[in-house]
Amino acid sequence: MLDSIRALFGLSAESTSTDSDAVARIAAALDRLEPDEARYLAAFAFMLSRLAAADHVITPDEARTMERLLGEKGALPFDQAALVVDMAKTQQDLFGATEDFLVTRELRRVASYEQRVHMIDCLFAVATADGRVHIQEGSEIGRIARELRVEAADLTRIRLQYRGQVLN
Repeated sequence: MLDSIRALFGLSAESTSTDSDAVARIAAALDRLEPDEARYLAAFAFMLSRLAAADHVITPDEARTMERLLGEKGALPFDQAALVVDMAKTQQDLFGATEDFLVTRELRRVASYEQRVHMIDCLFAVATADGRVHIQEGSEIGRIARELRVEAADLTRIRLQYRGQVLN
């Protein structure tokens, strides 16, 4: 019975508690890439969606910023970046509360420190897509930075780059 329910939602019975099902589903859409690169980009997209959804609304500007960042980061054509962002948003809607920590832990495990710092910069880019950082978004960035074990000095340096954006 459990296996049939998992199959209905696209979850594999072989998944372990250390793997994120959301990342696996998004990575499958990136089949032309090396598996490790696809999983990294899937986690990257999911993290962007996590931040964008922090204030309970993913605006069109935030989605476009996510598509641009994913296209640049993964050298993906626009249509593929848009597909991955749509999938990440859907996965965030469906499984965000249960997957957030798993995805962050997976990203922390596979990404270099420089990539994790870059992730924080990208989160600020998404948060400021509408011209301001909402309080919920600022709090979520801080939480993600702690989960990714980004040093406070690096977080502060990035935050200062976006200091012209008003917290609301």
